[in-house]
Amino acid sequence: MSILSRFQTIEDTDKHRAVHTLVGRATPDFDFFFMITLSVLMASLGLLVGSETIVIGSMLIAPLLYPILGIGLGLSMSDALLLRQSLWTVSKALLLSLVASALAALFFSATHGGGPFPLSSLTLAQTAPSLLLLLVGVVAGVAVAYALVKPKLSETLPGVAISVALIPPLAAAGIGITSLNLAVTLGSLATFFVNVLGIVGAAMTTFSLMNVYHLRQTADRVIAHEAERVAQETEKAKAAEGTSAVGTPAPSSQENTTP
Repeated sequence: MSILSRFQTIEDTDKHRAVHTLVGRATPDFDFFFMITLSVLMASLGLLVGSETIVIGSMLIAPLLYPILGIGLGLSMSDALLLRQSLWTVSKALLLSLVASALAALFFSATHGGGPFPLSSLTLAQTAPSLLLLLVGVVAGVAVAYALVKPKLSETLPGVAISVALIPPLAAAGIGITSLNLAVTLGSLATFFVNVLGIVGAAMTTFSLMNVYHLRQTADRVIAHEAERVAQETEKAKAAEGTSAVGTPAPSSQENTTP
């Protein structure tokens, strides 16, 4: 049996589940951006102190891979709604990551005398985009797209997140901004986009081989459901904020007066 036939014989139930999971995890809600911020802060500190362990840990908690896969899925489905949301999510995550990493670098600089600080070898390693990194992105895109439709392979996703290394280049770019090093900033951003290009191209091809075009309505329904959930969570947060701002009214003096 050929590899192509393996993709084409995937059950529709697995495809539906994969689309639901991918779109749900790529939803631009508070949880998504909060985890992105934490992962970038962790990666930035890891790069600044030269700790590979911290950098690897930061990649395990970053959900950035899902909206990038969403771009590939949207292209394979010709789904303008999914494509637009995924692009917006990645763009906002990119800007948020640059701000978070720049702030982390400013904090590091302040704790080291406030002057310029040397860039670690780990930071400089993020500034060299290459064809090899593009191939890594391609392999990772195929691996994660296939793993999404195979429940037994879901435990491999953290390993893919580590191998593709999306967060460290963003952290390095923010560090380059703080240190006023244009070469580091542009080189790191180039590395990030090379990885993204490889993932999107491979994911789009893999999803197309799986014939997921007919699941556009499923994707759009999940987007609508997630949008409603995000709106409800936002309203609850606003209500909680208003309650805490007003506070609990004190009992009146008449209530404490004994007749």
